Amino acid sequence: MNRPYLLRNAVLILSVVALSAFISTGCKQQPEAASSSVPASNGIVYIELDSVIAHFDMASDKQNTLMEKQKNSEAEFNAKAQTLQRDVQDLNTKMQKGLITRADAETRAQTLQQQEQNLYALRDQLSNSLAEESAVAQRQILEYINQYLAEYNKDHNYQYILAKQFPGPMLYSDPTLDITAPVIEGLNTKYKSEKK
Repeated sequence: MNRPYLLRNAVLILSVVALSAFISTGCKQQPEAASSSVPASNGIVYIELDSVIAHFDMASDKQNTLMEKQKNSEAEFNAKAQTLQRDVQDLNTKMQKGLITRADAETRAQTLQQQEQNLYALRDQLSNSLAEESAVAQRQILEYINQYLAEYNKDHNYQYILAKQFPGPMLYSDPTLDITAPVIEGLNTKYKSEKK
């Protein structure tokens, strides 16, 4: 569920791979070929990935959906926990007042222990389910962005579109190479049209 941590690691890996590929292909190019066919940006631009995700409607929608599921899960767990707590208090009261036999009290206590174990299992299941849904949502968002960037690049012919994120491996970037704003606009336009 630690969305920024998982996202940052994914971006770092993608950035390192992209930079490694750039360095290895750059070292193999002939200087004459590189200078004659490379645009002014050297074919390299970048996006501020945090900004893209923060302003991408799909990310907001998925986050809202996950928040709603989390609230529902918490409500379900809390309701069952309160019921169990009331049942335990009821059993203790009956035992203190002598309103229940020892054998019946032991049977009910075992039942309540099983309910408590089931409650812990439910908590773990709900937590794991939310974590899995969060990870899937993150991958879906990144996949959508990657697919959009491939479409976007058909019109622009960049060699590399890097992801900048702080902290990350890209320590400095020329602001004139930042294509974050048009990417956000294009992503939201595409997403809204597909959402309808």
